[in-house]
Order: sequence, then C-alpha cells, then structure tokens
Amino acid sequence: MRIIPLGVGDAFTALHYSTCVAVEHDDALILIDCPHPIQKMMREAKLASGAALDPARVSAVILTHLHADHSSGLEGLGYWMFFVQQRKLPLYLHADVLADLWHGHLAAGMTHLLPAVGAEPIEMSLESYFDVHLLREDAAVPLGPFSIECRRTIHHVPTTALRIAAGGRTLGHSADTAFEPALIDWLAEADLVVHETNYGIHTPYEKLAALPATLRARMRLIHYPDDFALESSVIEPLQQGRIYEV
Repeated sequence: MRIIPLGVGDAFTALHYSTCVAVEHDDALILIDCPHPIQKMMREAKLASGAALDPARVSAVILTHLHADHSSGLEGLGYWMFFVQQRKLPLYLHADVLADLWHGHLAAGMTHLLPAVGAEPIEMSLESYFDVHLLREDAAVPLGPFSIECRRTIHHVPTTALRIAAGGRTLGHSADTAFEPALIDWLAEADLVVHETNYGIHTPYEKLAALPATLRARMRLIHYPDDFALESSVIEPLQQGRIYEV
C-alpha cells in the first residue's frame, strides 16, 4: 500500500492544494476526501510522482467531513463519473456526515438535470450520482482490497479519523481534529500515521512534537498552515505529489 498526497494545506492555503490523499494498493485507488479542483490535483500529482492517478481509476472516495476544503470537489467528480464514465461514484462516509451531505451541500447544484434543450428538468438525488456506503465505528467495512475503520474526532462538524488496512499494512489518518490522546493511541496501531496540525479546533504542532520519538518516526504531517516551519519540524511534513510507502 502506498499514498500520494494530492494536497497538504488547510482551508486558507495560498501555497498548496487543500488536504487530500490518494491511497493505492494493487489496482485499487481510493481518495481520502475530495476538494476542488480534484482532477487538476490528480493530474499534477501524476506528473510529479509518475503514479497512474487517472480519475477513471478512482474506486471510491472516503469522505471524512463536510468542510469545503475536504468536500468541494464531490460535485465535479460526481458529475464527471455520471456523464463521462456513466457510473456512480462509490462514496464511503459516517452516517452523521451523510446526514447533511445532500441538502446541506450538494443539492443546490445537483438536484435538477436538464436532459435536453426544451425538456423539463429531471429531479435527481444523492443516489443518482453516488453509490453510498456507511462507515461503522464498531466494525471494519470492506472496500475492494481495503478494510476501513473509523472513529469520531473533535471538530466543528461530524468528522471521522480512519484506519485503512490492505496487504498486511495499515494507514492511520487523523482527519481534522483537536488533540486527543485517545485518538493518538487508536491511530498509533497503524504502520504509518498521517496527522493534521493547525490552529483553532485543530491539533497544535507542539502536542505532536512531544509524542514519543518512536511514534513520531511513523508519523507524517498534513493540513498544516502556510506559515508552518517545515524545515524545523521534528515530524516529517508530507509533500504534494510524492509517493510514500505505508
């Protein structure tokens, strides 16, 4: 299993794309979150890494939460799958994230579809574009060669951290969260941990820097602000368009 960060920045970044990670194992490719412009992000990461990051290969999107810097590309990718690929985009998410996805996020742009000039609009639904699968907090959910576990985090809106297993290896992904020792323990069971750091209801870098060195060695930073001191970090920050082995 390997990961390719498509974006590493936060909602306010002027230097990077906002946070999104592609996860690859065998012939399967999944995305953790889906910000705009997702196809441009995939193209640039493909050119930088040499990985086959074609949107036609996307097996599914795992959506951690509904903040726009994590979900604003869903409409575009969903439409592209519907019109170009003529298939539904598999979408994996917690029930509390699903609750507001359609009426609170996508419905304004996706409810009405005009089949032809002069025709009456067709009313569409979330299920018209997406094949929805619920993540569970009490059991792993299969996704092709992957097994997905989730855990709620501390954030403004319902958000889930992830553990993704495939090929005998496990990736931990914090998603957006305040610092929580119990979450750190849950993620620490993974072989590689991708953890956010930022201001506000996020995780301060100083909290992560104080973790044991053995854990920091298996940790990578994401969702960092533009003024983050990359060179002096005691935890390696992820770089866009680079391949990391889990």
